[in-house]
Amino acid sequence: MALWRVRATVDDRPGYLSVLTASLALRGVNILTVQVHTTEVGAVDDFLVDAPDTLDEADLIAAVERGRGRDCWVARSEARGLADQPTRVLGLATRLVGDPELAGEVLRATLGADEVTWRPTASVGHDAVGTTTMLLTDPAGGSYELRRQAPSFTPAEYARAQALVELAAAVARREADRVVVVLPDGAELTVRPATSDDLAGVVDLHGRCSARSRQRRYLSGAAAPSPARLRRLLEPARGLTLVATTTGSDGAAESVVALANLLAEGDEAEAALLVRDDWQRRGLGTALLRRLLAHAERAGFAALVLHTQAENTPMVRTVARLGRSAPIERDGSLLTVTVGLSARVGDGPVADGPGRPGAAVIGPRRTGATGGVC
Repeated sequence: MALWRVRATVDDRPGYLSVLTASLALRGVNILTVQVHTTEVGAVDDFLVDAPDTLDEADLIAAVERGRGRDCWVARSEARGLADQPTRVLGLATRLVGDPELAGEVLRATLGADEVTWRPTASVGHDAVGTTTMLLTDPAGGSYELRRQAPSFTPAEYARAQALVELAAAVARREADRVVVVLPDGAELTVRPATSDDLAGVVDLHGRCSARSRQRRYLSGAAAPSPARLRRLLEPARGLTLVATTTGSDGAAESVVALANLLAEGDEAEAALLVRDDWQRRGLGTALLRRLLAHAERAGFAALVLHTQAENTPMVRTVARLGRSAPIERDGSLLTVTVGLSARVGDGPVADGPGRPGAAVIGPRRTGATGGVC
């Protein structure tokens, strides 16, 4: 017996697939796996089959055509083809998460492409589905061109490939946002986007902060937020959360020493900071706020807003160090500081959702970020 890949278009009508499978069965062909790709001209069925050694390519094509299949393509396969396709794609996606530079290699393995070329120019026109050339837009800039001799690419393959390219771009953006910050006293910290895996470290951070620091951060009390609320803050639907971490010189586990949130609503982005007490007044709050400001500006927001207590002079000084115009409104013991951003007319938040420029001071605690301590 020998393994073959067979691809054919079958009319999407009741009973037609059974006619094709019956035609193969009459020749002793055992169907091991099947994938169905929906197209405008019918269902493209992709089979992995085990056929008698006496059958060759011509025999298989003839069997498919007698079973009402058309546009048939047949090629010898290997044992690795027995792997479940969704599982295989997930494994390749895992490789991308580890190294987004493998995008071309992963695309080649996923689609069996003979050639994958990255070009600095964006793809123009159609995606070339239905031919043996596929064009993919790279969200990081440029485009990929994939070619193979046969069979033609299907819409399902195009969607799968575009999802992998977007995954690689997202991982690359996350890695690009990971930086080492050197504080004025020489201390080094890693600042990076937060993930749900940071929950335990962020819970520990809140436990190590004083009641005063937590109250300055959340304005509504000194108790630490619930793990469920912290999880939502780590990966906001719109915005960005950064963590600052340090690793002990003896190789101790990474420790979260600061949390910076940027939560968006409409045109504005609201910022808030929490810095562990032993790391306060060392310039870390300023470094984090500058990164939040840069992200909000790149995303096209009109203003960065902070809410803080009037007695929280360290936060007010931190904002002043940004060197931006920052009008302050006072409502009792609460200050609302609005930092204007250089958004252009017609721009909107690129990464975080729609919006329109036009600076405005929002009311207190609108997005839930609130407060800060440096």
